[in-house]
Amino acid sequence: MKRGRPAALRCLLLLRAPALLLLLRAAAVQGDCGPLPVVPRAHPASASAGSTSFPENTTVLYTCDQGFVKIPGKPDAVVCISSRWTDIEEFCNRSCEVPPRLPYAILKSAYISKNYFPVDTVVEYECRPGYRKKYPIQSGKITCRDDLTWSTPAEFCEKKQCPNPGELVNGNINVTTDLLLGSQIFFSCDPGYRLTGEASAFCMIKGNAVGWSSSLPTCIKIICPEPPQIENGRIVNEEDTYEYRHVVTYECNKGFVLTGKSHISCIVRDDVGEWSDPPPTCRVKSPPVIPPQKPTTTSAPGTTTTLPTQKPTTVNTAGPEVPTTQRSTTVNVPAAGNRPDTRTTIKSTTASEEKDLASGYRTFLYANMRHMRTKNPMLYVIT
Repeated sequence: MKRGRPAALRCLLLLRAPALLLLLRAAAVQGDCGPLPVVPRAHPASASAGSTSFPENTTVLYTCDQGFVKIPGKPDAVVCISSRWTDIEEFCNRSCEVPPRLPYAILKSAYISKNYFPVDTVVEYECRPGYRKKYPIQSGKITCRDDLTWSTPAEFCEKKQCPNPGELVNGNINVTTDLLLGSQIFFSCDPGYRLTGEASAFCMIKGNAVGWSSSLPTCIKIICPEPPQIENGRIVNEEDTYEYRHVVTYECNKGFVLTGKSHISCIVRDDVGEWSDPPPTCRVKSPPVIPPQKPTTTSAPGTTTTLPTQKPTTVNTAGPEVPTTQRSTTVNVPAAGNRPDTRTTIKSTTASEEKDLASGYRTFLYANMRHMRTKNPMLYVIT
């Protein structure tokens, strides 16, 4: 009999085990939460939103429907505690979108982190760095309207202006538009100078002000190398340096002739100084060439050469005409042995012939004066 008791006890425990399991399951189901609460303008964010039972301490997050925004400070989740969901209020509402971004202004710091802008919400802008207010009393505020759009903002800011860049010595500054923020200026040097530094600069933001992205460049004078020397010649007026457009003159030593250009100039090519032409050369002067003379022809002995006779010349005056006659001249070339005499004998005028010529001239002069006196009585005859 004593051996049968343990077996009977084991049988009793096996019969009561299913009942204990049912009691334990009932206790677990009794702590779960039922379906999720309905929140206006929001819906559960988890994939288990369609479940009807949730274990203890389950947390479910809600998100706003499209077109609505979460109201800051209000809870957006529920928790299953003691078979009940925690309370949740409506936390979504209609709102304007984030205020527009303006190229000349930014939202004040109080509005930067916000994303909820219900109707009639007012936000305010301030000028961006590099800009300033056009008018001190002008406002940079906009309002969320009933149709959930923002009012049109006024362009109340304008660009700041960079300082005058100054003067570029031996160069030029080209201002294409203006000196306001974002503008660009260009630098160039005069002919004969090389630019050292930046060729352009931008007006940019520097702290709370604006300034140029780089300082003014410099224009350095371009120097040509020393002109080459030449053999048997020299450079006229040599100098220590040769600048742009400087002209060098060459000349040859005595007894030499210059071949090539006697003048070369200092020019600039690709910002480098060089000479316009190669130097000339000096070659030995050639002796003068004497042209051949024609042979001399001698007349035969006893030949007489007669010069042509000139016709009498008549001078017309108001008085009587006086002819002037020249006699023909004969040149006799006598024979003298084998060597001809080249001396020429010209027949001279006799004394009587000269007297006749002088008498005729006086007669002509008196006749002419008498004729002129008859026309003008104020004249008188000089004897």
